[in-house]
Amino acid sequence: MTKDFDGWNENKKKINQRADSPFYHEREIWWCTFGINVGFEQDGSADEYRRPALILKGLSAQTCLVIPLTTSTKRHAMRPSVGKVEGQGAHVLLSQMRVIDTKRLVRKIEYLNIKTFERIRKAVKDML
Repeated sequence: MTKDFDGWNENKKKINQRADSPFYHEREIWWCTFGINVGFEQDGSADEYRRPALILKGLSAQTCLVIPLTTSTKRHAMRPSVGKVEGQGAHVLLSQMRVIDTKRLVRKIEYLNIKTFERIRKAVKDML
């Protein structure tokens, strides 16, 4: 599969020029523009290079630690379930956790319930 790095670069320039950064909180799930990445790093999908992500921790007004989500049903210890997101079963991709600029946040989807969020946080701590 060929990756469209040039198309993503044009989109990334627009994101970088964005004047505002949305206000966010931990436990929120957002549509996030991840783009096209190298090798096995998780890409966004479709023309807008987006995928849902869980905000694990706020670092500043401009940066946060997120975990991308997947709807893949492939079971793995590094993919705990978060339940349904926009009507589809979803799992966090712990191995793809990363810091992003909040300019990448597009639209808030929902809050993750506290019990599930704490389970995900424990899984992150256990992997370190």
